[in-house]
Amino acid sequence: MTNDSQFLIDIDKVLKSKLGDRSRYVPGFVVSYLKHIVHQDEINEFLLRVEGKVGVDFLKESMEFLDTKLDVRGMENLPDDRLCTFVSNHPLGGQDGVSLGYLLGTHYDGHIKYLVNDLLMNLKGLAPLFVPINKTGSQAKDFPMMVEAAFRSDNHIIMFPAGLCSRRRNGVIRDLDWKKTFITKSVETHRDVVPIHFEGRNSDFFYNLANLCKALGIKFNIAMLYLADEMFKNRHKTFKVSIGKPIPWQTFDKSKTPAQWAEYVKSIVYSL
Repeated sequence: MTNDSQFLIDIDKVLKSKLGDRSRYVPGFVVSYLKHIVHQDEINEFLLRVEGKVGVDFLKESMEFLDTKLDVRGMENLPDDRLCTFVSNHPLGGQDGVSLGYLLGTHYDGHIKYLVNDLLMNLKGLAPLFVPINKTGSQAKDFPMMVEAAFRSDNHIIMFPAGLCSRRRNGVIRDLDWKKTFITKSVETHRDVVPIHFEGRNSDFFYNLANLCKALGIKFNIAMLYLADEMFKNRHKTFKVSIGKPIPWQTFDKSKTPAQWAEYVKSIVYSL
C-alpha cells in the first residue's frame, strides 16, 4: 500500500508487480512466510505511528522501537570545525545504519547525508537524509551528480563502503571489499575521513544462507530478504561503537591507489 505521503510494506502488491497475473499461483503459505520474515504487520504499525516524523526525529523513534542502546567510545574524535566523511563497517544492515545516523545526526544537528541503496528512499522519514545509490536503474546517469552534490554540501557524509552488510568467510565475519568512492570524493572536497567500528553480528542462518547462495551462483541477494528479521533478532541490545581519530584527506596521496587506500582505512576500522 503506497500513497504520496506514506509507504507501507505490501508483499501481495510486490508479488503482483513482479509476477503479474502469475502471482495468484504463489501458494498462500509462501505469501504468509514472506510477510512473516519481513515483519510486515509490525513495521507497518510503526510506520503509521511515526508518520510525519522526519530526519533525526525519525531515527530517534526507530532507536526506541528497536530498543537499541549504544556504548560509544571516542566521541572526542568527532571534529566540530570541518566537514568530514564518516565510514563504518556494516555488520548488521539495520541497527548499525539507524544508530550511526542518530548518533551523528544528533551531534551535528541533522547536518548529515547517507549514501544508501535507493530502495530505502521509500522510507519517507529518512528520505531527506539519503542520497540514493542505483547505478543500474533510471537514476544511474544522475548518480555521479548526486554524490558530487552531497560531498559539496554543508552536510557530513555517512558511508558503508562495503555496500552490503558483512559476510562470514573462512569463519570470520567481516565486510567484503570496500569501494573507493569515499577516498576519491573526500580528497576532491578536502574532507577528513573518520573511521568508525560498529560491533555486532547477524545470525548463523543469515551467513549460511548468503554463502549458500554464493556457492550456487544465485545472483539475487536472497539474504537481503531476511534483514528485517535479523533486525528484530537484534532488538533490545546495546552495541559498542568505536570512533577513531580523523584521517587527514592529505594522507591519501599517490603512494597507493584509491582502492588500496580504501582497504587501508578498512584495516584501521577493524583495529578500533
